[in-house]
Amino acid sequence: MDADLQDDPAEIPNLLEELGKGFDLVSGWKKKRHDPFIKKYSSRFFNYVTKVMTGIKLHDFNCGLKAYRKEVVKDVEVHGELHRYIPVLADWKGYKVSEVVVKHHPRRYGKTKFGISRFFKGFIDLVTVIFTTRYIRRPLHFFGLLGAITFLAGFMIDAYLTILWFLHEVNLSNRPILYLGTVLIIVGVQFFSLGLIGEMLVHNDTTEDDYGIKEKK
Repeated sequence: MDADLQDDPAEIPNLLEELGKGFDLVSGWKKKRHDPFIKKYSSRFFNYVTKVMTGIKLHDFNCGLKAYRKEVVKDVEVHGELHRYIPVLADWKGYKVSEVVVKHHPRRYGKTKFGISRFFKGFIDLVTVIFTTRYIRRPLHFFGLLGAITFLAGFMIDAYLTILWFLHEVNLSNRPILYLGTVLIIVGVQFFSLGLIGEMLVHNDTTEDDYGIKEKK
């Protein structure tokens, strides 16, 4: 729970009741928030982007009021500022994640630590979580997709200019976009090569398990 008294301890029994339904992690949802306008709506946008990119249908990933089973706390590794993505990490580990609506009170003491820098840090952390959960064992799927998109964009630009050049409709020396297309092609090949190198490193690493399987009781 946060220490600013905005979370209500009376919600703890509700979280425990949800755990009793067979879930491993229950996250609070501050459906009615008592926060400044900017913080409230930037948080909604952040939660929406996180839901779309991770596929986990929660409304409030960053709610500090959560309940966990003991095995989740022991199994999920958190470093840096990834605490806001604990439901994502737990879901990737195979745990069942749920959400309940909780009360949210106006701030009585202290000042909010929210700022524009925190928003950008949250986005960077989101990219980190997605890569380390979905693509850490298959980096070519991540870098290969980026490489394919970048390469095709550059190829289409240069192909279009080449056709115009054959038709004598354009002078390539006066088209800076030609260099953009060339750069995109080179960057695309580099992305793909980086993914291949990552794949070789992953397949040569036998020190870690590929999957975590929850024991059925």
